[in-house]
Amino acid sequence: MRKVRKAVFPVAGLGTRFLPATKAIPKEMLTVVDRPVIQYVVDEAREAGIEHFIFVTGRNKAVIEDHFDIQFELNHTLAERGKDDQLDRLQRLQPQPGQTSFTRQQVPLGLGHAVWCARELVGDEPFALLLPDMITLPDQGCMKDMVALYNETGGSIIAVEECDPSETHKYGIVGRGEDASTGFRITGMVEKPKPGTAPSNLYINGRYILQPEIFAILESQERGAGNEIQLTDAMLKLERQQSFYGYHYRGRTFDCGSPEGFVEANVAFALSRSDMNESMACSIRTLLAEVEPARRKVAAG
Repeated sequence: MRKVRKAVFPVAGLGTRFLPATKAIPKEMLTVVDRPVIQYVVDEAREAGIEHFIFVTGRNKAVIEDHFDIQFELNHTLAERGKDDQLDRLQRLQPQPGQTSFTRQQVPLGLGHAVWCARELVGDEPFALLLPDMITLPDQGCMKDMVALYNETGGSIIAVEECDPSETHKYGIVGRGEDASTGFRITGMVEKPKPGTAPSNLYINGRYILQPEIFAILESQERGAGNEIQLTDAMLKLERQQSFYGYHYRGRTFDCGSPEGFVEANVAFALSRSDMNESMACSIRTLLAEVEPARRKVAAG
């Protein structure tokens, strides 16, 4: 069985929901507490044993490449000032030479097209796909357990979480079959099913391990919803040829692709840190006490 060595990160999106903040700054570089969103996702991949990080970028995304490069002036200044802890932290987060690759998605044709743009860098081997909008708390990484499941089952792996059955129409939903090791066989996939038609309440949370045959399917994939090349449509075709397994992730995923999810992630990540959880909890209680009278007034009409 071929090892999962490479990971693809589609980071070409415009981030229009965060304008004007993303007019000059890529949404993937917006910070959750003190790290860019993309750093959390790369760290999750590294924890899973990924050796090569492939970024599918677009215009005005060069700062992402700069972020994962060495800044000699900054390192020199930190060393001169004796800020060894900060310097050591930066060096630990730094990919090794040759571990990062960047390619352009020149036309915004959807997630499926972004994945296809990485075909030459991935080559003929399985790869991980991590959507950069979706982040998990550092002590609850998802991809590491997905790789462990892949090493037992092979095939393709999709991570899922539970949602309220009344909200299945918002997500890509999978059908659950018999158990397989620490996961289960996937019996079907449907993108945003109509209310009452979903095969389960297990939604795809933005983490995948896919076989390279997906590229040949994406090559001729017709445009689907939103006039874009949809990855789910291609996976449905690949499912007819190969086994797909689901990994039920029991942690918490935060959708940083929306302003509400981004703010929620900042609060949750700050509360999870021992160096700031007490002060953050106190600030939150104070803010809630201040807004409660106004909230009650609005509720009363």
